[in-house]
Amino acid sequence: MWRLIVAIILFLISLLALVKAPTNFFWLAAVAVTEFPYIPVLVSIVFFVACINTQHYKMPVLMVTGAAVIIYSLPIIEAYVRGNKLDDFNKTFPSAKVNHKLRQPYSFIKMFSGVGIKKIEPEIFTYKKTPGHDLNIDFYSAGKTKAPCVIVIHGGSWSQGDSKQLPALNSYLANRGVHIAAINYRLAPTYKFPAPVEDTKEAIAYLKKHADLLCIDTTHFVLLGRSAGAQIALMAAYTFHDPGIKGVVSLYGPADMAWGATLKSNKLVLDVDKVFSDYLGGLISEVPKIYDESTACNYVTPLSIPTLLIHGPNDALVSYYHSVRLAEKLKTNGVPYYFLNLPWATHGCDYNINGPSGQLSTYTIERFINSVTTH
Repeated sequence: MWRLIVAIILFLISLLALVKAPTNFFWLAAVAVTEFPYIPVLVSIVFFVACINTQHYKMPVLMVTGAAVIIYSLPIIEAYVRGNKLDDFNKTFPSAKVNHKLRQPYSFIKMFSGVGIKKIEPEIFTYKKTPGHDLNIDFYSAGKTKAPCVIVIHGGSWSQGDSKQLPALNSYLANRGVHIAAINYRLAPTYKFPAPVEDTKEAIAYLKKHADLLCIDTTHFVLLGRSAGAQIALMAAYTFHDPGIKGVVSLYGPADMAWGATLKSNKLVLDVDKVFSDYLGGLISEVPKIYDESTACNYVTPLSIPTLLIHGPNDALVSYYHSVRLAEKLKTNGVPYYFLNLPWATHGCDYNINGPSGQLSTYTIERFINSVTTH
């Protein structure tokens, strides 16, 4: 009997690769299931083999466990299929530089061997002093040759997180010849919109002022944000009108705040009303103008800069349709863009740079940066 119970548990957990997580805990589990899929696959296979000679409930156990193995394998299979359908991306954003380690968008072997990341320790610079603490930039130098700079804006519901978030991509890109400036910004609820967007502008001004020292090519900035940081990055990209900003990358970002506030959210995953109220100063019924002003979609014009969107429909924290709505707006206005749709992916899907989402994200991000900073 216990084998059947284990098989059922394995199967139920595997469903996190197919449906949105029902609670915050299961969202974290979904990240593990979909971005480290080889672990539950191997566990399930071992259990399957161990149960082949069992006397009780043999067929139900094997059938349920086999189904779990198939579902756990879906992110691996889908990543391979999705990686072979990037011709439209390469046509939209042709890359002048090609990393031989990333000629393939996705490799099963790289889930184990990695992409050869040499860790870079960032230099810390203070770009702004605020009451209680300084706002810093973690600068990952690509060397002493003048190079483009990617400004990375962290997530955390605008109220938490910092510049130390997910540093693997920062080191990877710096090793590929691009400076990385991961910034901190003022957090809610003490500070509200547009404080983080204003901080981003001041961080860019600091980097420009010290460009000679840091070897930054000030004509080639790219903004990259995750989750709440993506909203900040998009707002900065579409409202600063800075000719030096060549592109923006949004990873699972809330691009339409006014629309997003009307969704009936699952509070067991994220209390959207509280998060939005802390950041924007009230519910949409109380401050509708602020919701409109913080909606990046509202600022898209035919002159907006190239955009890379990365999102998956299993995102339980930020609706996938934020990116769908922004993609439609970009398409209508004739703005160069690409939407990397990852069918299995949940929020934070790039947590493991060597996972299915991490590999495809890294592939497209690197080539997007190379394309917009060399064309």
